[in-house]
Amino acid sequence: MSDGINLHLGRRIRSRRRLLGLSQLSVAEMCGVRFQQIQKYECGLSAPSASRLWQLSRVLEAPVDYFFEGFQLAARG
Repeated sequence: MSDGINLHLGRRIRSRRRLLGLSQLSVAEMCGVRFQQIQKYECGLSAPSASRLWQLSRVLEAPVDYFFEGFQLAARG
């Protein structure tokens, strides 16, 4: 499941960043990380911590729950 949520978060981060016309570098600078970390988030290779997600929500001008919208847990059988 963690891979699925990481990919979903990454897609939502990328989508919002692009909607605002921001580069990975500019988001990284505003968050105080290297742009490679933003790349890792967007590719789903790593998940942002709760505090980093809060920071990203501020930088990307979206509520935290925006990043989880549309994510569905796989049905357990």
